Amino acid sequence: MGAVHRADERVRTAKLSGGRVNAPVKDVRPQGFGLETDGDGLSGTGARAYPGSYYAASANPAPERPAVEGAVDADVCIVGAGYTGLSCALELAERGLKVTVVEGARVGWGASGRNGGQLVNGLNASLEKIGRVFGPETQAFVGGLVTEGGQIIRDRVARYGIDCDLKQGNIFAAYTDKQMQELEAKRKLWARFGMNDHEMLDRKAIRTHVGTDAYVGGMIDWSGGHLHPLNLALGEAAAVESLGGTIHEQSLVTGAEVASERPSIRTTNGEVRARVLVLCGNAYLGRTVPQLATRVLAASTQMIATEPLGKRAEEILPTDLCVEDLRYILDYYRLSADGRLLFGGGTVYGGSTPADIEAKLRPNLEKLFPALEGVRIDHAWSGNFALTFSRVPQLGKLGPNTYFAHGYSGHGVTGSHLFGKILADAITGDLTRFDTFASLPWRPFPGGQTFRVPYSILGSWWYGLRDRLGL
Repeated sequence: MGAVHRADERVRTAKLSGGRVNAPVKDVRPQGFGLETDGDGLSGTGARAYPGSYYAASANPAPERPAVEGAVDADVCIVGAGYTGLSCALELAERGLKVTVVEGARVGWGASGRNGGQLVNGLNASLEKIGRVFGPETQAFVGGLVTEGGQIIRDRVARYGIDCDLKQGNIFAAYTDKQMQELEAKRKLWARFGMNDHEMLDRKAIRTHVGTDAYVGGMIDWSGGHLHPLNLALGEAAAVESLGGTIHEQSLVTGAEVASERPSIRTTNGEVRARVLVLCGNAYLGRTVPQLATRVLAASTQMIATEPLGKRAEEILPTDLCVEDLRYILDYYRLSADGRLLFGGGTVYGGSTPADIEAKLRPNLEKLFPALEGVRIDHAWSGNFALTFSRVPQLGKLGPNTYFAHGYSGHGVTGSHLFGKILADAITGDLTRFDTFASLPWRPFPGGQTFRVPYSILGSWWYGLRDRLGL
C-alpha cells in the first residue's frame, strides 16, 4: 500500500470543505439515474441537476464546472466524476500528471452521491466464494487488500480536510441462527488474512447498538464506518483541482475511440484527446462503449430520509453505527449528522425507479422500528449500481492505452477507491495488482441482452423466498 505523494505544502494546508446546508425540503419524487430514455445512463441534452436526495439538500458548497468546449488535450482523460474516476484522478494528480475528468452531469451525480454512505469492507462476492471459484491464491490476494479502500478514504479525508461526517464502525445484522453461523465463519476467514477488527454480538449485545428486537445477533466491523457520500466526492474533486487537475461537468460522452495509441472521447460540444483514457462510467456508461455493455447489469436501489428524529435517534441507533442485514434483498440504514434515519433497500434489476419509493421502503422501516410508525419522510430517491455476474468488480484494457473499471455490485464506496488507486498504479507503471484482477475470467449474464433482466429477477425471487423461510 501507499502512493507516491508529491510533497506540496499547498496540498497539506488546503481546506477543501465549506459550510453545511441542511435544508429540510420535502421531496419524495421518484429520482432515477436514467433520465428521459432507456435507463442505461445519462441521455438527452441540457443541464443535469442533482436528484432530490437528502445528500443533495445537505451538500457542501461546490462550484459548477464548465463543459468541454472544442478540442482538449490531456495526459490522462478520465470519464466519470464518481469515486472510481476521482480516486484515480487524485492519485495521478498527486504524482504530477495532467488529468482531465469528464462528467456527464455533476460531480458525484450518480451512485457516488446517492448511496447508503456505508464503508463496508470486502467485495460483494465473499472471500469464501472467491476462494471456491478462483482458487486459494486469488483468495489470499483479495484478502490482503479488502480493507485498503476504507484506509484510502480516511487518509484523504484527513489530508485534504474533507467535511463528510466520517464515523467509525458498521454492523452486519443477522435474522437467523444460520446467518450467525455465516458471520462466525466470515470472522474466522477474515482473521486468516490479518483482519481482526470484528466483534461478535449476541441478541442482547446487538440490542445495545440497534433499537429493535428483530435480530438474533450480528457482528461489528470496527474498521468499517459511514459518511456523507456526496460531500466525500465533492471534497475529492476539490482536491484534484488543488493539484492542477481539470474537471468538466455537463459533458455527456457520445462516443469513444478506445483502440488507438492515442485514445479520445467525443462529447456534445467537444473532444478530448489523451495519452491515456480511463473509463469509469460504471452503471452510467450505457451503450456508449459496446465492449463494456454486456459485462454489467444496471440495478437500482432506493433510499428515504426521515425528518430529524431528535431524542428518538438515540433510541434507534444509540452508538451511531451503520447497519446492513444479511438477506439477499437487504435493508441498510444509519443516522445522518442532523439525526435523520437514512434507510435503504430494495433492488430493481434493469435500473428502473419504483413509482412510490416511500411506499416500497416504509413497511420495512416500521417493522424494524415500530416507534417510527407514521414518521415524516422528507426525501426519497433512487439510483443505479452496476452488477457483474460473479459479483467481483472488473478491471481491464480495451486498447493499448484505454483502461476501465466497473461492477462493484453494491459494494462500491470502498471498492471504487481501491480500484481507482490500482488503475493509477497501472498507468504509472506498476501493473502487479491490475494484471491480477484483469486476468480473472468473467461471464456474461445468462440470457444475453434480452433475457438477463428476467433471469436476475427470477433469481432474486428465489433467494428472497429462502430469506423469508429462514433457509
